[in-house]
Amino acid sequence: MKTAVFIERDAILNHVRVGPKHQISPTSLEEFKVVAENVEPLRQLKEAGFALIATTNQPGVSRGTLSRRELDRMHDILRRTFPLDDLMLCSHDEHDRCPCRKPKPGLLIEAAFKWHLDLDHSYVISDKWQDAEAARTAGCISLLVKSPWVGPVHHDFVLPDVASVVAKILQLTRTVKTPRGHAISVG
Repeated sequence: MKTAVFIERDAILNHVRVGPKHQISPTSLEEFKVVAENVEPLRQLKEAGFALIATTNQPGVSRGTLSRRELDRMHDILRRTFPLDDLMLCSHDEHDRCPCRKPKPGLLIEAAFKWHLDLDHSYVISDKWQDAEAARTAGCISLLVKSPWVGPVHHDFVLPDVASVVAKILQLTRTVKTPRGHAISVG
């Protein structure tokens, strides 16, 4: 089985506006700007052998504030910019109570089935508590970028930026167990 790094789209792959209580996702291609400094760290993960899968809640589609065509155009930019294997989307509103809307783990579980992933050895990168909760429920390790949206839920690591998160993932994957169960660091 393969291992993956699940990457929250908003604020990790693309810029967002900051509202008083939450982030505001772009609703047009003109508003959509990638976070260029995260390209190289994510490329390091790809080179280390991880499947890279972006995940995103985009309720604007079901609310009618974001057209599917515009969203597809944004995601095309992400696919051309980042070394993504897939992009998993929940377009439901929170009132729909669907199993794929984060903080529920449906997107991670669907990706695991599609890509034959070992969730217990996979990681989630985000800056929001919802992704940390989905990671916990699915059995993944959560690494959050410090933000006002980290929240009080369980998360494994909170680090200052994506480069630090990637370095931590690479460090964790270099740790192996000896036959007697002791952890040693490799490389």
